[in-house]
Amino acid sequence: MLRIATNNGLVRSFSLLQISSRTGTAPVCYARKHSTLVSDIRPEILRPSVPALHNSRSTSFFNKLPAEQIWKGVISVSNAGKKRGRGKGSGRITAKDLNKGQVIGMGKANIVWPGLSAPVVRGRELVQQQRLPEDKEREAKLRRIRDEMVNFKRLKLSPLERGWSGSKMPGRSLGPPDAIGEDEFVGFDAKCLELKAVVNMKGNHGRKRRVSAMVVTGNGNGLAGFGFGKAIEGRAALRQAKNRAGQKLMHIELCNGNTVFHDFHCQFGATKLFVERKPEGYGLRCHRAIRTVCEVLGIKDLRAKCEGSTNVQHVVKAFFIGLLQQKHHQQIAEEKGLHVVEFRPETKNFPKVVASPSRCRTDEEIENNEILDFTQYCMGGKIQLQKKKFPPFYTKFRSWDIYMKKQEYLRNQDKVRIRMLAETGEVRSFLTEKYPECRMGPGRKEE
Repeated sequence: MLRIATNNGLVRSFSLLQISSRTGTAPVCYARKHSTLVSDIRPEILRPSVPALHNSRSTSFFNKLPAEQIWKGVISVSNAGKKRGRGKGSGRITAKDLNKGQVIGMGKANIVWPGLSAPVVRGRELVQQQRLPEDKEREAKLRRIRDEMVNFKRLKLSPLERGWSGSKMPGRSLGPPDAIGEDEFVGFDAKCLELKAVVNMKGNHGRKRRVSAMVVTGNGNGLAGFGFGKAIEGRAALRQAKNRAGQKLMHIELCNGNTVFHDFHCQFGATKLFVERKPEGYGLRCHRAIRTVCEVLGIKDLRAKCEGSTNVQHVVKAFFIGLLQQKHHQQIAEEKGLHVVEFRPETKNFPKVVASPSRCRTDEEIENNEILDFTQYCMGGKIQLQKKKFPPFYTKFRSWDIYMKKQEYLRNQDKVRIRMLAETGEVRSFLTEKYPECRMGPGRKEE
């Protein structure tokens, strides 16, 4: 029974009774009220034994939100500040997680607890609680784990795994596309070409931000394709684009397994490409997006000049259009009705017939304004704009004219000496046959 004194001299007592409900739930408590004068109560009962009541609140700001949101509220920057470049390096949380490395049942006292840190039954015997020797290196291990968590460093990529720009995704390998049923992409490799954030304005949701990705995949033997993907996260967008690229493969035949069949011109939008065929060992000298496509396609020697817009999507689409429109040497020979002859500096420009038509036209059948140049014909009548080479700045000086006058008698002297040694075996004058005394003196001997 509880008794509480009131302002009017009465003492109100409450007796607590317990009655169990018929439904079998927890017992219900209620109070029965009585009124008694203060004079009727004995003095020992009026001792200040009534507990003081205080207003308390079990919730606070620090236990409503998780630690990540509290830290974000402390170190975050507003959207206007982010646009001005503020707070670039303030997003790191340096607090230590003291629970890192802790295991339930494993503490300073190295005790075996059956059912917690050890099995209850081991074989046919019950495991007993026992104390093991103290681990002296436990604190050092925990300290090392916590320090590594705070001083975390990003893993460095090898130069072959890096992308076009540092550790960014464009240019990096993503592995083969996912298998479709029982069909697997054996020998394929996918590479990221573009990864960017796109925002679409919605009337009811506001700005909807997503990540757009462009990926190209190929087997390195003339089979390749590219695809696009959009998702909320970059990893999902890359996976979607990689799988779509695997479903849109195109077969492109390669000349000698390392280059294209001929020079060609292609265009998509405001992007113009002039692609040139190069011999083995030349390498890839082109836009980085074209180089990535050539790597997954199997092209090793190529030169491409990009004019106009350098949008990555337009460059890749234009390059694939040009690859699909290229013709074999036999097709060109049948279209023109002429022989296709190849001149290569490796063979000292010795003519080699590459393809011959079924019926060759005569000189009378060839029109006067017909394009007979192979490169110009393959380029569609277009000519690549060559940058004008300006002479060096010192050629305008008077000292350069004086130097050229002094070197005039030595002009082409080395070339003439080499030609004489190759033709006659010695350096002599052109009048040696008529005048035998016109020979090289004994002062200088040729090896």
